[in-house]
Formats: sequence, structure tokens, C-alpha cells
Amino acid sequence: MWLLFSAGGVLAALFLPVLLFLFALAFPLGWISPPEYGHVLDVLGHPLVRVGLWLLVFLALFHWAHRFRYTLYDGLQIKHRAGLVAGLCYGSAAVGSAIAVYLLWNVP
Repeated sequence: MWLLFSAGGVLAALFLPVLLFLFALAFPLGWISPPEYGHVLDVLGHPLVRVGLWLLVFLALFHWAHRFRYTLYDGLQIKHRAGLVAGLCYGSAAVGSAIAVYLLWNVP
């Protein structure tokens, strides 16, 4: 469990800021010329890229779920609802991962 939590935190800290900077700021504001649509589709068409993006999403969501679970335990003092909180946190991470699989494998 701790390995997944740690891997999710490290990958999220390394790759998500770069992706957010590029696709949320640099490309839309014209700081960097964006890649052509066809090139992005070609890159996303490679199975290793899809697996890598899914792994990034999966580990980041697992990291969030674990951190949010213990924030609720310690911050709101709801340790008496441990099963429900854990189920909701990790269940939402699993649903988010399933949605990521669906979206990544249905890229045209």
C-alpha cells in the first residue's frame, strides 16, 4: 500500500505540473507553439503512451485517495466510519481509473 502511495506522489509531483503547464497555460496562451492535432493523436495512438498515462492517472488517484482518507480520519475525527471512508476514497479512485482506461482506449 505504501509503495503505491509513494509512487503516486512522486509521479504526480514530477509529471502533472509539466503537463498542466503545457496544456493549460503555455499552448493556449501562445507561449509555445502547440503540436499539430494529428501529431498528438499519433503519440496517443501508441500503446505504451496510453499505458503510461493510465499509470500516471491511476497512481495519482490512489495517492489522493490515501491522503484524503487520512485527512478525513485526522481532520474530521471520523475514525469510527473507517470502512465507509476507505470504501468511498478507494472506490472513487478505482472508478476514476476505469474512466481513464475508457477514455484512453477510445481515442480516435
